[in-house]
Amino acid sequence: MSFIDEEVERYAEEHSTPPLQLFERLAEETRSTQNVPQMMVGPIEGAFLSFVVGLKQPRLVLEIGTFTGWSSIAMASSLSTGARIITCDVNEETTAIARRYAEEAGVADRIEYLLGPAIETIAALEGPFDLVFIDADKPGYIDYYEAVLPKLATNGLILADNTLADGEVVAPSGEMSVAIHAFNEHVIADDRVECVLLSVRDGVTLIRRR
Repeated sequence: MSFIDEEVERYAEEHSTPPLQLFERLAEETRSTQNVPQMMVGPIEGAFLSFVVGLKQPRLVLEIGTFTGWSSIAMASSLSTGARIITCDVNEETTAIARRYAEEAGVADRIEYLLGPAIETIAALEGPFDLVFIDADKPGYIDYYEAVLPKLATNGLILADNTLADGEVVAPSGEMSVAIHAFNEHVIADDRVECVLLSVRDGVTLIRRR
């Protein structure tokens, strides 16, 4: 999902290091089998996540919302030896797709897939998490944020996806934009953290403790 002009988006992709060829097949399969293929992070955001992981060098990453696996594979490809990702989702079918492509990419041993409601999954995990990527159901964002913040490492980073809600956050009306606007307001009012909302694809907010 992106509200950036298609030509500008294409130009950005052409001037970014291209993804592995398997991502093209992953995208094709996702578009042909899923009702909401726009949930994929895509080449630009995938590269961004990989770049952040390469810079941050986290030991433990938590991803909330696996979908078909583009983001977890991209992040896992930049992990250092011994580091790992825990990714959770409620959809067994899309998680199976994600696992299959992770195996093909040679990063499946760095990713632990957990099925079930994210809030329950987070409650059962100890952390501390060096990096958290939130990209699941939008009405749940505030709950996910509050659940992971106490388990964030001292220098940990939270990335929340879709925080521009296709540009509708400026005048929210639908369920997604209303939920995202509420999340954005919640974060900016939280004096425990500092944040920056980047206009990468559909918006990515970077959050860290003060």
